[in-house]
Amino acid sequence: MLVLQKKRMFRYKLLIFIALGLFGACAPTTQMQNVPTRTLPAQYEAVGKDSTNMAQINWRVYFDDALLVSFVDTALRNNLDLLSLLQKIEATATEIQVAEGARMPVVTSNVATGMRRFGRYTMDGVGNYDTRFSPNITRNQIIPEHLPELFVGIQATWEVDIWKKLKNRKQTAVLRYLSSKEGRNVMVANLVAHIANYYYDLLALDFELDAIQKNIVLQERALAIVLVQKEAGIANELAVKQFQAQTLNFQTLEFELKQQIVEIENKMNYLMGRYAQPIARNKSAFSKAIPAIVQNGLPTQLLQNRPDIKQAELELQASKIDVSIARADFLPSLHLGASLGLQSFRPERIFLPASLAYSVLGGLAAPLINKNAIKARYKFAQARQVESIYQYQKTMLVAYFEAYNETIRLQNLQKMYDLKGREVETLRLATESANDLFATGRANYLEVVFTQKNALHSQLELIILRKRQYNAMIDLYKALGGGWR
Repeated sequence: MLVLQKKRMFRYKLLIFIALGLFGACAPTTQMQNVPTRTLPAQYEAVGKDSTNMAQINWRVYFDDALLVSFVDTALRNNLDLLSLLQKIEATATEIQVAEGARMPVVTSNVATGMRRFGRYTMDGVGNYDTRFSPNITRNQIIPEHLPELFVGIQATWEVDIWKKLKNRKQTAVLRYLSSKEGRNVMVANLVAHIANYYYDLLALDFELDAIQKNIVLQERALAIVLVQKEAGIANELAVKQFQAQTLNFQTLEFELKQQIVEIENKMNYLMGRYAQPIARNKSAFSKAIPAIVQNGLPTQLLQNRPDIKQAELELQASKIDVSIARADFLPSLHLGASLGLQSFRPERIFLPASLAYSVLGGLAAPLINKNAIKARYKFAQARQVESIYQYQKTMLVAYFEAYNETIRLQNLQKMYDLKGREVETLRLATESANDLFATGRANYLEVVFTQKNALHSQLELIILRKRQYNAMIDLYKALGGGWR
């Protein structure tokens, strides 16, 4: 008897092995397109090789301005886009629980009732009728024509993860959750950079407004002198009109700058999730010197510091596992089912021991004929994997050029600022000389107007260059991977 049972078990195992071989023979082999790899350079060209990296600095330390730090804090607490993204991340986290639950048996309690009537000219109908005349059954076992049925118990189903498909789905859910968290870091870094850039834009506009207002005062004084000279017959009406026109032009610029200030303030208020209100600022922060040496580190450090690169890397890992999951769809799946409970067509006898019922079922299932949908999903997963590789390489390339460009831009802006500063000082002295010569009648009004206008524009350009330097410092900090820690 024992030998017979062993032979039967061997036959079952052999049948299962043959079935797996037949089902698995149709599964495609995992082949990856030959995508060329890209590696980051050892250092930034024309910059030098230094592993010290300012991206490691926390943004609270990097921005040495209490007001700016408070604005960033407010934005990180109240920004609606960031709050919305955090909820999406929470939703992504639940997918891990869903994937984990799919690996466990599904057990449900079940209370079911129903009524059936078999046709008299059917096998069931004839069989049930015939049992009424059997001497082997009791009266309580006679099957009524209108057959009620009641079941109270538990049922379980379980897909055995023989190809690790369910495990891989959980792994992809984890990777995409981590990817979404890196996406949150990307948004935080962008938000910090936007707030800081707007803050320095406001400081620059304040200094531009101060310069305009000072020039308006100078123009009004020059206009007063021209009016006195006209009364004395030294100047004419044309000179008066020229000074009046320039004064009006500067006053127009004043209101234009005030409008720009309101718009920038409201952009900051929007990012901070609040309605319009004035933005306080520390004007002394605009006069701080730009660091002469920028610690931009090595290109390879972008892989650890840039959250967008880490996000692309996690998505690449998830896409590789997606291919394995799609390939497993070609293979047979093993499902087990079981039930245990009390079943009877007589409700009054449902809780008797004789009403105990159970079932156990197991089966292998695999597609044999119509595989077009599975093949399409497999090809789609492969294409997404290749796309993820290119996207990862693209993200690295963009990160490298952003860091490199901002470094060079910062160097060139410093040279431009030094030259423009000399130009401003030269025109300031020229303006003083023109006003003195005009007051003594040794220079005409056109020379004064032209010199003052050039001096103002040069001064405004110097302020804009200083703002661009601060913007470059902020953008370089973000390009290197700073601002999200």
